[in-house]
Formats: sequence, structure tokens, C-alpha cells
Amino acid sequence: MSLDQPTLGGRGLPRWLAELMWKWEHAFERARASGRAEDDTRIRIFVVMAVFSAAFVVLAIGATRAALFSDAAHATGGAPLGASRADLVDRNGRMLAADLLHYGLYINPREIWDTAETRQALSRTLPELDMARLERALRGNRRVFVMGALTPEARNRVHVLGLPGVTFEPEQRRVYPLGTSAAHIVGFSDAGGEGLSGVEAAFNDEIRQAVHTGGSVALSIDLRVQGALEDELYKAVAEFTPKGAVGLVTDVHTGEVLGMASWPAMDPNRPGRSSVYAQTNRAAASVFEMGSTFKAFTVAIGLDSGVATPESTFDARFPYKMGYRTIQDYHAARKVLTLVEVFQHSSNIGTAKLAQAVGPERMGRYFDGLGLTTPAKVELIENARPLTPKVWNDDAVASSSFGHGINVTPLALARAMSALLNGGELIPLTVRKLEPGVKVAGTRVMSERTSLQMLSIMRANVTGGSGKSADIPGLSVGGKTGTGEKYDPAIRAYNTQRQVSSFAAVFPTTGPADAKRYFVLILLDEPNGTAASAGYSTGGWVAAPAAGRVIERIAPFLGVRRRTDVGQAIPVEPPSEETVGEGR
Repeated sequence: MSLDQPTLGGRGLPRWLAELMWKWEHAFERARASGRAEDDTRIRIFVVMAVFSAAFVVLAIGATRAALFSDAAHATGGAPLGASRADLVDRNGRMLAADLLHYGLYINPREIWDTAETRQALSRTLPELDMARLERALRGNRRVFVMGALTPEARNRVHVLGLPGVTFEPEQRRVYPLGTSAAHIVGFSDAGGEGLSGVEAAFNDEIRQAVHTGGSVALSIDLRVQGALEDELYKAVAEFTPKGAVGLVTDVHTGEVLGMASWPAMDPNRPGRSSVYAQTNRAAASVFEMGSTFKAFTVAIGLDSGVATPESTFDARFPYKMGYRTIQDYHAARKVLTLVEVFQHSSNIGTAKLAQAVGPERMGRYFDGLGLTTPAKVELIENARPLTPKVWNDDAVASSSFGHGINVTPLALARAMSALLNGGELIPLTVRKLEPGVKVAGTRVMSERTSLQMLSIMRANVTGGSGKSADIPGLSVGGKTGTGEKYDPAIRAYNTQRQVSSFAAVFPTTGPADAKRYFVLILLDEPNGTAASAGYSTGGWVAAPAAGRVIERIAPFLGVRRRTDVGQAIPVEPPSEETVGEGR
């Protein structure tokens, strides 16, 4: 081999590459030696083209890589494109939540020509921009994220400024187009696409998976029902200025939650701007002493156990002494009352005597069966545990019989009430839309006969008892008022000035046990009486009227038609105007 030929030992190069480099190295010399100058020119042109082609390939590969992988490297402040979530819709397909394309704003200070101009232009174009964060970015030495969730419109306003060093990255942004409406049941997710509350958290995996099929996740709520419920609840809030409020509408046969409202309201688009108190879903995460609404359970238990009939009588002429305590009526009728009248007058004395006749063991067993001693069975993760008596003795039974000494969530109350009103079966609640006509499996806790009796008794309470202000002609509304006094640790006693006032309603009460039927709850936490309510803040004054208005508005949406032949099922003597007005 010639000494001018390339060798492999010193260079460690493949033979073909070494030979190619050797030929290029000596190509110009051979061309001049042979006298062919044109070959020399061609070779030079070829080499220049080869160099430019290689550079172009390198640039193309870099640009492709940046286009494909820049989102994963830089997109912060919004959900990465891989963490997308499916749309949430109501039972009729109306939009509740969706992922929309937004942009993150980034600044590279090394590429900025005029820092003062950039600062002024961005602050003028994006008033909501965090100026402290912008200043840190401008004084830094690397590309950083400055602001997320820019709409395409906002991104374009900045883009047309042509500011060097200001760039954008696409990001997914969860948007709740209805703002505060249905906010507590829908919930919200974080910037990384993980559900944190409400349905967003409860159905997190399902919502993420539905993206791949292009589907949406349908909830049980009906936005028409939700809108009417929120409107009437907020009107009651404006009138009676409570510290909190709850509204619920459920289907007693399927357990579907058709409407759920909690006040104070919050905007899931900006949850951080709301206090923890406002973010709390009071229907699921707060427990209350529900007061006299619990008398519906006590009366039903008395009927179902055979201890009493609608015609059974209870002496309410005098306070009822039990050991160290004395039970009194808020506005005493001071007479012997039938069971139906006990319910209408909301008599603590008559209810406690009925509970004593049932006995602690049976009362405790029924309360367990109605789900009142465990968290409500529903998908929401905010579901709170009740506060129940440690021992079911005579004292605990007497107090619990009229809703004192036991704290439950509004959802737990709604679930137990459904068992009284749907024919006697305890079924789970759900925030998921069920297929029409589905039969939900439940556990029988009451007889169908008891359920029909309770429908009649609750109707009688609206036509001639404490719930009269909830009556809507033709819709056969039934219900029970409730006013629970709140325990005040400062005085170590119940404070009569701090009340939880509610109305638990059902409509229509007519028809067979399996007829279409709905439950409505309005609850105000520490309402204040007004001149219009004669200074009273009890359930009959502040909650029952709102419940009636909700029922009147939602009945057409639910297919419930007014009837002119609806009458009172059980004739009873109406209570005095004073007692009815109190709505205890």
C-alpha cells in the first residue's frame, strides 16, 4: 500500500470514510495536475452544496423536535395536552365543563431589545398580568413562564405587538362556562388536569378516559331545575341573610340529584379567589341538626313498627318530664293530639312520647336502616359523616325523635326521606345520569303501606299545618318544616338565636307508590327574621315559601301536571293560626 494512502490504525475511522476523506483531500491536486480546471470548479461547488445541505438537515431536525416536544417541556400554568379531560354535560346534553385551547406567555430576557418598552406594552395589553412576576422575568437570564390561561384573543393582542423575546406555548385550560351555577356539584380541577372537588374529583378517571373515545360524561342534574333552584334559594338568602344555605332536588325512585345548590357561591374558573367556606359544598360536606324534619322519620317508624296509627292519641297538654330534662312544645297546643296532629303542630311532646313507645333499640335499628348513622351513599368525595348519639338510650331517642342531638348532611336527609316516599326502599343517591326507565335496586326499610301513609300525612301538613306556605294548587305538595337550634360552646347550651331552618317537601303526594315523585329541600343556616316574617326565622317562614316556588317552577320540566281534583287525603282539624305561622 502507498504511503500516501490512508491507514486505519491511528485514526480509528471506518475504511470507507477514511478513503472518501482522502479522495476529497487530494481531489483539487489531481484536477490541477491533469490540467482540467473545470473539474476543480465542479468539486468546489459540490463541497459547498454538501455543507449547506448538511446544515439544512440539522436545522430541520431541530425545528421538528421543537414543534413536537416543546409543550411537554415548557407548558406550565395549564394542563398539558396529554392531561385532557372530557366535557361534562347535564342530563340533557347542556355544557357544564370543557377543555379549551389557551396559551401560556413566556419571556426570554436575552432576546429582548428594549426592556422598558416590553414592560409597558405587556402591562397595557394584559392588565391582569402579575407585575412582580413580569419584573423577575425581565431581570432574569433564562426563558421563563410568566402567565397562563391566555385566550386566543388575548394571545393575538400580544402577538401583534411584535415584541422580541415574548413567545407562547399552547395549553389546555378547563373552562366552566356557567360560572357559579352548579359549581359545587361540578367542582373543579387543577392546572395539571386532576379533579379536586365535586364530580371532577369523583369521576376523575372516567373523565380522563372519555377523552380517548371522544365522548362526554353526563351528570344527573337538569340545568333548568338547577337554575330555578338557585334562583329561589338566592332570593331567600337575600331576604333572610343567613350565613349559609342549601337547596336540593332529587328523584325519589332513582336517587338522581336533579339540582344541588350551596351558598355562598364560588366560581370554579377561579377557585382560589373564593374562601374555603365558600368552596365548601354544604349539601355534602356540612352536618346540621335538622330539627323537626326528623319527626317524619319518627312518625314513619311508629307507623311501620305498629306502635301507632294515624288515629293514635298523645297527651300534649303538659310538658313531658324525662329524668333531669323537660320537653316542651314551641307553641303548645295544650290538648290531646292524634298522630297526624302531632305532625301538623310539630309537637315535641307528642313525638318524644311516640319515640319512647317505640323504644331505643328499635329506633336505633330504624335510624341505621334509613342511613342516618352513616355517610350518605353518593359518589361525591366531600361526603361527611354524621354526628350521632354514642348510646341509644331513652334520652338520645327522645332528642333524636325531633331532630336534636343528631347531625346529618342534607344529602343524608334527602336519601332517608326518599325511602319514606318511594314505597319504602333505601336507595343510593347519584350525581350520574341514569338511563330512562332504569330500576334502581334498594333495601326495603319500610312497608309500602307506611310510605303511602306518610305521603298523606305530609300532604296534610301542607294543607292544614306548619307547611301551609309551601302549598301550590294542583301539585299536591307535602312536607315538613324544621327548625334546629345550634349548640353554642361559648354558653355550653343551645342558642335560640342561632337556628338551622328548613323545609323538606315532596310532590306530588297522590298516586301509587311507584308514581313519579320528587323531593325538594331548602335549608338556611342562621337566617334572620324580617318584618315580612313578623321577626320569625323558623322553617315555615323562611324556607317553606321558597320550596313552594321551586316546585311551581320545576314541575313543568319534570313532566308533573297540575290537577284540579287533588284533595286532602286525611281530614284533620287545622292547628291555630299562631302555630301554623310559627312553622316550627
